[in-house]
Amino acid sequence: MSEQPHTPANHDRFCRNEGWIGVRTGTHITYELGLPDGRVLRTRISDREEYGPDLWRHILRDQLEVDEPTFWACVNEEEKPDRGIAKARPDALPVDLVHLLLTRLGLPERTVATMTRKEAIARIDAYWESDTPA
Repeated sequence: MSEQPHTPANHDRFCRNEGWIGVRTGTHITYELGLPDGRVLRTRISDREEYGPDLWRHILRDQLEVDEPTFWACVNEEEKPDRGIAKARPDALPVDLVHLLLTRLGLPERTVATMTRKEAIARIDAYWESDTPA
């Protein structure tokens, strides 16, 4: 991987890609990011052309709380850092479907938890098509 420049433009792109909120403008733009643990990270974009190595390490470690590969993945591929926020699974069952499987069909939670979306829909479809009264 070629050395990429440690510039305010890349710093700003990281903040925008991750969804930091701009709280102050002027000579320097200041961004904040609320974390799941209640802390708020704060970083300021400099007006210089490039950051020196010591300042760059400080920004990554103390302000952004990421390592260099994570920073560049966010800048270049818009891959947000793992901040401990649970990601929704694309195969997760809708909560209404889970409720029906548990209450209407009386399935055990353990069974529902292991079902794929396709299996869950097939089970509820079979229930609605049957002559079983509610």
